Order: sequence, then C-alpha cells, then structure tokens
Amino acid sequence: MVSCRPLGWLARYFALLAPLVCTVAAAPPDDHRVVIYYQTGLGTDVTHVPLLPLIQAEPAISVTHLLIAALHIIDDDGGIHLNDHRPDDPVFDLMWTEAAQLQTAGVKVMCMVGGAARGSFQRLDSDDASFERYYAPLHNLIGSHNIQGLDIDVEENFSLKGVIRLIDRLKADFGSDFIITLAPVAAALTEGGGNLSGFSYFELDAQRGSSIAFYNAQFYFGWGNAGSARDYESILDDGFAANRVVMGLLSNPANGNGFVNLDSEAAVLRELVTENANFGGVANWEYFNSLPGGTAAPYQWASWMAEHMQAARKMERREISSSEALWRGVRKLGRRIRREAKKSYYHYIA
Repeated sequence: MVSCRPLGWLARYFALLAPLVCTVAAAPPDDHRVVIYYQTGLGTDVTHVPLLPLIQAEPAISVTHLLIAALHIIDDDGGIHLNDHRPDDPVFDLMWTEAAQLQTAGVKVMCMVGGAARGSFQRLDSDDASFERYYAPLHNLIGSHNIQGLDIDVEENFSLKGVIRLIDRLKADFGSDFIITLAPVAAALTEGGGNLSGFSYFELDAQRGSSIAFYNAQFYFGWGNAGSARDYESILDDGFAANRVVMGLLSNPANGNGFVNLDSEAAVLRELVTENANFGGVANWEYFNSLPGGTAAPYQWASWMAEHMQAARKMERREISSSEALWRGVRKLGRRIRREAKKSYYHYIA
C-alpha cells in the first residue's frame, strides 16, 4: 500500500497555466557555442584524427570550444589517464601540438573528466587527504598543457559537497577565467527528471552557478530528445537560462541512440534560436565521424551548425504564442508534480 502526503502546494502552481507571451533579452552572437568532444583518434585508435581542419579548412573558424576526452582519475600509473594512456604518453604528442594551435587561433581548449567509466568522482569524494592525492595529477595536467577549462561529466554518485569542493578548488588554483562546465543528461536539468550524477543540479546551480560557465546537456540515449525543441524548452521553463544550456547532440547514428538527422535538426535550431536570442549553442559527441562530412571531413559539422544558427539569428524574432505558453505551463506543472511525488515515494517512481 502506498500513501502520499497531502499536496497542498499544488494550488500554487496552477498560476503556471495562465497564457503569457515570453520575451528574452538579446545576447552577443558568440553565446551560440559550437562545442566539439574529441576522443576517438587522439590515442585510443591507431589513426590520428587531425584537428587543424577545424581552423584551416573553412573560410571562418566555427568551433568555439574543444573538449579533449576523457580523463580518468586512477590509483596507479601517475594517478590519471587520458583514455588508455597517461596524458604525457608520446601517442598524444601530435594531438597536444594541434590543440595548442587551435588555442592560438582563439578556440577554447578544455578537458573532460569522467564520463561512462566510473571511479574518478568516487576517488575525489573522500576526505581532504584523499582528495589532495587524486586532485594533484589533474591539477598538474591542467597547468602543464595550459588547459583553459574542465568539463565535469558525472555519471556516477558524487556528493553535492564533493562537486562544490572540486569547483571551488579549480577556481582558486586557476583563477576566475578558468572555464568550468558540466555535462548532465538533459533530464537532470528539469524538475523531477532522471539524473546520473547523485546530486541535484538545481541545488548546485543555486550554490555555485556563478562559477559554472554552461551545461553541455546530453540530449540522447533516452535522456532528452533533440529532434524537437520541447525538451530544451522544458529546461528553460524550469529556470535555467538559455545562454547556459548547450544542446548536446550525437554527431553520427553510429555513436549511440538518439541521433537526429541534420535536416530535422535544422528546423529545431531555427525554432530555438528565433525564440531565444541567447540560445546557448550545440555540442557534439563526438568529433571523429561527425556528419555531414563523416570521417573524411568531420570538421564540417562545426561549420554546418554555425551557419544554421547564424541564419536563424537573422530571421525575424519569433514570440511564443499564448497557446504554446499555456501548454508549456501544463508540462511544467506535471514535472513539479513528479518531483514532489519522488520526494514522497522515490522507490516507486523511476
């Protein structure tokens, strides 16, 4: 038998159903980020996937952020690996050289830590002495390669206290200009949505939002649908600003479930940009086989995305209709009901 607490708070949220027209303040064009995740081809495979076409093969540089993936905090072999090797392994020499050239051209070069391979954040979530042991190799890597930021991709349990300690330490050690991003599944940025990280992104943003540049939200593997504007809009409706939410996309159907073909994605981008002048941009998982160019020309993904966002910016500003605002209010109410229900009997609702 399941019992529920009285939902006296419910009436407060019916105000969300009132029709309204949303307006968004303008933001600089460079808020429309083009983020590249670079893993396959930087030492995990025999063949190096070159980065220089990102700054040389097109008339303009479209990529804004390069995220080298994935760092793993370990117990031996120097305490840190970049995929299967130490970051200073010669297999990465060409990659680091090319990454430095992108940086010189104005691209922000960052590293991603964590991801699907678990253990990194468990090691960083212990007492202070343990944290210092496991943080030191990460600190040394950032300093030795002039890394400009860290993407924290938490797909295991990590305490709120632990992630705040990591963020605070990075800012203290590398300064206010050091870029910190996180890569939650898209659902984790909605009320009552699924989450892989073990902490609430709403609580994190309330406490350390000023230290977080943006979120690379994963709209794939069932955690969000990039084939429609709806899931992105749900994140905005629940309080996250558009300029801080990057829509993470699969760049090729071979990279997992949730790929959206480019023709369909063009319409979604057009809707999001024309309704949100400060749309946060897009990210891809991952670079090496990105369409439309595929393995022969993966750099074309960045230029395709930039061109479509730029074209949408030039279109007439689109306001949200009263009927759409009403429907978004209904969806928001449903998410809040789900959130409160999960608080009451979270073992029952997945």
